[in-house]
Amino acid sequence: MKDALHNIYRNQSLIYKTFLFLCATAMVVYLFPKAGKFKYEFQKGKTWQYENLYAPFDFPIQKTEEEIESEREEVRANFVPYYSYDSKVVADVAARYKTEYANYFKRKSLEKTGRDFLNVLYSNGVVADETSLPDGQFVNVVKGNEVSLVSKNKIIRTGQMEQVLFRYLEEKGISAYKDEFYNLFSAIVKPNIRENRELSEKALKDELNGIYTTKGMVDRGERIILNGEVVEGEKFEVLRSFQKEYESHLWKGTNYYWIVFGYTILVALAFVMLFLFLWKYRPQILQDNTKVTFIFVNIVVMIFITTIAVKYDGAYVYVVPLCILPIILKAFFDPRLGLFVHVLTVLLLGFIVPNSFEYVFLQVIAGIVTILTVSELYRRANLFVSVGQITLVYMITYFAFTVIHEGNLRNIIWLNFGLFILNGLATLFAQPLIYVYEKLFGLVSDVSLLELSDTNSKLLKELSDKAPGTFHHSLQVANLAEAAANEVRGNAMLVRVGALYHDIGKMNNAVYFTENQTTRVNPHDEISPAESAQIIINHVLDGIELARKNNLPDRVIDFIRTHHGTSAVYYFYKKQLEHDENTRIEDYRYPGPIPFSKETAIVMMSDAVEAASKSLKNPTYTIINEFVEKIVDKQIEDGQFLNANITFKEIESVKKILKRKLTNIYHLRVEYPE
Repeated sequence: MKDALHNIYRNQSLIYKTFLFLCATAMVVYLFPKAGKFKYEFQKGKTWQYENLYAPFDFPIQKTEEEIESEREEVRANFVPYYSYDSKVVADVAARYKTEYANYFKRKSLEKTGRDFLNVLYSNGVVADETSLPDGQFVNVVKGNEVSLVSKNKIIRTGQMEQVLFRYLEEKGISAYKDEFYNLFSAIVKPNIRENRELSEKALKDELNGIYTTKGMVDRGERIILNGEVVEGEKFEVLRSFQKEYESHLWKGTNYYWIVFGYTILVALAFVMLFLFLWKYRPQILQDNTKVTFIFVNIVVMIFITTIAVKYDGAYVYVVPLCILPIILKAFFDPRLGLFVHVLTVLLLGFIVPNSFEYVFLQVIAGIVTILTVSELYRRANLFVSVGQITLVYMITYFAFTVIHEGNLRNIIWLNFGLFILNGLATLFAQPLIYVYEKLFGLVSDVSLLELSDTNSKLLKELSDKAPGTFHHSLQVANLAEAAANEVRGNAMLVRVGALYHDIGKMNNAVYFTENQTTRVNPHDEISPAESAQIIINHVLDGIELARKNNLPDRVIDFIRTHHGTSAVYYFYKKQLEHDENTRIEDYRYPGPIPFSKETAIVMMSDAVEAASKSLKNPTYTIINEFVEKIVDKQIEDGQFLNANITFKEIESVKKILKRKLTNIYHLRVEYPE
């Protein structure tokens, strides 16, 4: 089974892409909310732009979260807690009074007075001094199976007993015995009122659950809103309630399958647009299953993360660092593809997030800013600066929407600005994520290119040891090509790395290349021109083999393959022609392919100019100018740049840079008139 899947992935590209398309579509549709999509778009403070709307069915008017929370706060504030009345304590105190009375009094006539005081004392209960009573005026006292509402002022604390006792004895006219009574009651009186937290929590929960989430009904046929009316106040709440009820009604019975079918069509259409874009503008990416998989994986992951955020709390959708998507795609591919995929992803997320228009507008603007600002990710400061700009754009756009909706700043949710800051911090995770993707998908970014440009790397050190002349030539080509790439806004880092490695194949037969010959002995003198040409041509194939053995990325290997295109080893062809008039020039051509990008074309021009410049004697401005023009024009005539996305204007710019750099290399000065 595993071998079969691998065979499909490697050899049946169309089948694999179809499978990828179906899987991605199914996963995205599965992540979509299980509710229908309301067919009207409305915003608070805006006019109703559709026809007059009448209720197609009865539905309740839902309270807002603020209203429900306000009622909950009111319930909590007015809640009367429960306290348990312990009758056993009262009975124990009465029994102790009966046995202890004789120890404090000799007169039997006062026993009834004390017993009556205990009844008064425990009529509403006694509570310990450390027991807290609620802020309200009343408490619920549970006595047996009965609950009574008692004023908390009538519940006596143990510390108040002396005051209550003395007042009672004064009313009875027997204050002379207050000390004896106080000593007796201090010894036997115990609190019998205790807080019943379990019952209080249950009762509070029941009251909170009993809060109605609706505040009225709209009958079928009743007018909801007229065309041109402003959506505000009660009309906004009724529309919001209608939307919620409409979506819940829609996702029932056979409607379920129709809605899934509709979602599938829309998601499939979006992915078809992506394939068409790749087919039209990025065919080399479309041909690479790994790169296509990488793009789809990123889209699905972003939709998955956003779905989780929406399910947890709709506000947290602004924490999802969606701008990581264009950053990563720009790092591995190009800005145009990054923005296209970002916009497609945002459009799909419009079915998931609340306030979809605002979200789509916000994320598209942020994506454009990301593409325009994020560059040269290998420079750490660049990402921080770009993330700061992206976060600022989020804040400004959100602020503008809030002002439009509310008409003031009183209702602005300042917490959302904190969410945007968290979004920016999460976007910084793009750097380590790029590294992870490089390892998982075998892709290469500017960060990796920076590492490869280190001349102390194993392969370049080997080139320096075995073919020092070629190494020096590669450095010169890298400098020329990098300057030219900067001039025409190509990927300068990729060009530099490609130039450094483009001739590594010469290590296998270093002495057969003139730049490595330190003596006057030329090994080509000992072999035929045909053999010499084959050795020269083979340095391309040897270079590709060495590059693959050392795990160089394909983007770098492209420079090894294309730096000579399909040009001919003309010197040895002419020599062989002297011996054999039937010699075919096709046998003396490099295998190609010709350059297929702006960057590979730049390296081809720089390589040819730098190598040929070694033959210049007493160069002047005029000689260098004609020399560069001749070499590049010859490459154009041979059709070497037909597949490269480089314009004639850009080629002229490259020529200008090559002339300027060669002038600097040969230290030419201005020729003053005599």
